[in-house]
Amino acid sequence: MDNVKALGGDVYEIDTRMAGFSGITAGYLILGDRPCLVETGTSTSAPTVIDALASLGVGPEDLATIVVTHIHLDHAGGVGDLARHYPNAEIVVHEKGARHLADPSRLMASARMVWGDKLDVLFGTLTPTDAARIRALGDTGSIDLGGGRRLDSHYSPGHAKHHVGLLDSQTGDLYVGDAAGVYLPETGDLRPATPPPDFDLQTALNSIKLFGDLGPQRLLFSHYGPVDDVTATLERSAEELRVWVDVTKQAHAEGLDLDHAVAMVRDRTRERYAALSTDDPETAERFELLSGAPSNVAGILHWLNKISPETPS
Repeated sequence: MDNVKALGGDVYEIDTRMAGFSGITAGYLILGDRPCLVETGTSTSAPTVIDALASLGVGPEDLATIVVTHIHLDHAGGVGDLARHYPNAEIVVHEKGARHLADPSRLMASARMVWGDKLDVLFGTLTPTDAARIRALGDTGSIDLGGGRRLDSHYSPGHAKHHVGLLDSQTGDLYVGDAAGVYLPETGDLRPATPPPDFDLQTALNSIKLFGDLGPQRLLFSHYGPVDDVTATLERSAEELRVWVDVTKQAHAEGLDLDHAVAMVRDRTRERYAALSTDDPETAERFELLSGAPSNVAGILHWLNKISPETPS
């Protein structure tokens, strides 16, 4: 299939074709004695993911584990659909996200407030998963991949309070979710992902440092794909966070509303991203969908208002 790519080490990247785009959200299948899917993509992507797994020889009875780095709908929106299709799969998530997979009503209501009518097109509906099938991880945990291979979970909030990074004991691959930002392979751009309500700068920087301390051989971004230059990429992740926060802090200190703050951040950061100066409008549109300035700035402002609520009149 043209949306499945072998990455070595029995790892396969699956383009979930989110909202009809290529290169938006990746799921990853780790094949072996106990096949494991990392990230489901959206609910509307579930048929695409099921077809991809079937093309790799993984049928409904074969999948052992479905694990998500966090419960945002572009990463976990397909959990309920895939849990139904793969009845033997254990569903693994951080403990702060587990109840939302069992009862997604609050999560979906919150997403509806943010996305409005776009919700159905972009994400679809997260359906409930039987709580008995969900394993909730603490700050660390381990997933058995079979043959002595395991996926070790490391709590990495900052982007979201229910976020984990996942390190493959055999390959050294680190599944970074959104904690290291959003990567665009065509241009090499890296942009932060700082949506409300959980973003916290120091927590996010600590998570990036933790990723470096784990000594991974490769970073596997959910948005999007594998990156071999681990140290430089994580340094860039931290730098991008600081740049966006510094500009947003200035807008906050000047008492600017969200729209004006977004305009200011876009103006100050535009030259950092080749995707925004490309002649291909779809690349720029995809980058904005992946890591939209309004969402990022809103998350930073939410954090700033918690730590420094007073702004000049």
